[in-house]
Amino acid sequence: MTVQNTGSTSLSALSAHSRRSVLLGTGALGLAAALPMPAIAQGRTKVIVSEAIHIALYTPLYVAMRKELFARQGLDVELSTAGGIAVPVSVLLANRAQFALTGTGMSVNSTLEGGKMKVIGKVAGGVSLFAIAKPGLKINSLADLKGKTIATLRFPSNTISTPTYLMRGIGGFDPKEAGVNFLELPPGAQAAAVKDGRADLAIVFDWDASIGVTQFGLEVVFSFADILGPIAFSSIFVTEQYAKSNGDTVQKFMNGLAAAMKLMQSDPNVFEEVSRLEFPSVAPEVVKLGAKTFMNTKNVMPRNPIITKEDWDAIMKHESGAGTLKKTLPYEDMVDNSFATKATTEFGMPG
Repeated sequence: MTVQNTGSTSLSALSAHSRRSVLLGTGALGLAAALPMPAIAQGRTKVIVSEAIHIALYTPLYVAMRKELFARQGLDVELSTAGGIAVPVSVLLANRAQFALTGTGMSVNSTLEGGKMKVIGKVAGGVSLFAIAKPGLKINSLADLKGKTIATLRFPSNTISTPTYLMRGIGGFDPKEAGVNFLELPPGAQAAAVKDGRADLAIVFDWDASIGVTQFGLEVVFSFADILGPIAFSSIFVTEQYAKSNGDTVQKFMNGLAAAMKLMQSDPNVFEEVSRLEFPSVAPEVVKLGAKTFMNTKNVMPRNPIITKEDWDAIMKHESGAGTLKKTLPYEDMVDNSFATKATTEFGMPG
């Protein structure tokens, strides 16, 4: 994943979440009512997850925490927000966290530099990237982006690198030569640029897409997830040594994550319910629309954490095309699906 700078006024307001910790309650344990809190906590294995940024794309993790699905596995999970997509790698290598949640390509860069990682499951199987515009503008294909002024975040955000990669690799044209002008703006300014006519459209992540619709009267006119297809966009990975030495803990973690994905697919209200807690500064109508968009956009919220070779090859091609990888590494060397496969069979939703 290319650096995103998140892309939401609401996410910027959430910067106070950096380095925050979320400790789950204990109601899911059978004897919770009878045991004092310290006794229960001592009975669990504590692990720390270093997430790149606090973003709706990582909601399966938040569901597993908020719904005590990790707690049911005997884990006490603490969440730490790193503040950048490459930072979780340093946190893992410094033994300040056990699990990283960030762009999949970061595991490859770390391994190439000697910090060997194992990717154990996907959290986002697509990219929640959308084009928003005033009613009446039709974008039916990548070719319709030719000659347009597009409001984005500042390079190297995915709001520029992903459409550039797709225009070149799938559309068959170079955006600059085709008259595409990227209007690079600070987080939260994209919808306003479309509204006041400085841009024909904006390419944004959600929650920003839903903010554009609910607060600026814009429409979602194109989904990049639809054309990008299945891809291991954001993943959970651990150091190779941790996977070898703490297999039982890794398995319990993946059990909880698989259970969360199953719950999200089974109950359409879970995404919105958990998001209201995780993103309290985001307007309720934005969360409501965004939750629906996330769950209805193909591939983005996966049924289970298993990474297929198709997922892996797609992210390697994407990151290589975006220039964020020094070199790609093969699926067989980087991905350990054993934990995700077992978790999906016992606690998740296969298929």
